[in-house]
Amino acid sequence: MDILEQEQHLIDLGILYCGVDEAGAGPLCGDVVAAAVVLDPQNPIPELNDSKKLSEKKREKLFPIIKEKALAYSIARCSPQEIDEINILNARMLAMTRAIKGLDISVKHALIDGNRLPKDMPCEGTAIVKGDALVASISAASVLAKVARDHDMVELDKQFPQYGLAKHKGYPTKAHLEALEIFGPTDIYRKTYGPVKKLLEIVN
Repeated sequence: MDILEQEQHLIDLGILYCGVDEAGAGPLCGDVVAAAVVLDPQNPIPELNDSKKLSEKKREKLFPIIKEKALAYSIARCSPQEIDEINILNARMLAMTRAIKGLDISVKHALIDGNRLPKDMPCEGTAIVKGDALVASISAASVLAKVARDHDMVELDKQFPQYGLAKHKGYPTKAHLEALEIFGPTDIYRKTYGPVKKLLEIVN
């Protein structure tokens, strides 16, 4: 993975920075999860890539390696209730801000995946489109966020086995939508999301 100009500039100035990404904007239920990672330049992780380009097996393998090799990492969430209250875009941004604030070392800059910066960040930031495929620390954050969220869904599946969450991770698959129609949404669902909202309107 080549070093981007923005990243190289931070390295040249000796500025401590983190990579930040989130996962779970599309699913109908569960939290949106964000991660912030400060990688150790002396201890690189060669297999990093955008989590969407890695198999589940490879992501699971990288998850503990990133946590072990990183100088610092933080995983944060926004609940379905927060998503309904402030909308998914703002919830994604809030989860990323929480992840940066959760780091146990103080960073001066955050490289954020996407085209906008969260509000109330505790440091300066740069938004990088497709950053999860271009910046190693953002790739690491994308893996932590994705795997942590998948683990959340497996745990929720134990509480609500009727929806098949461990399999589809909350995304609106045909099987998920059919289960949702039969059993109806619980509090883990995002009530402002189309299919859920539609069912609640029918019930009410």
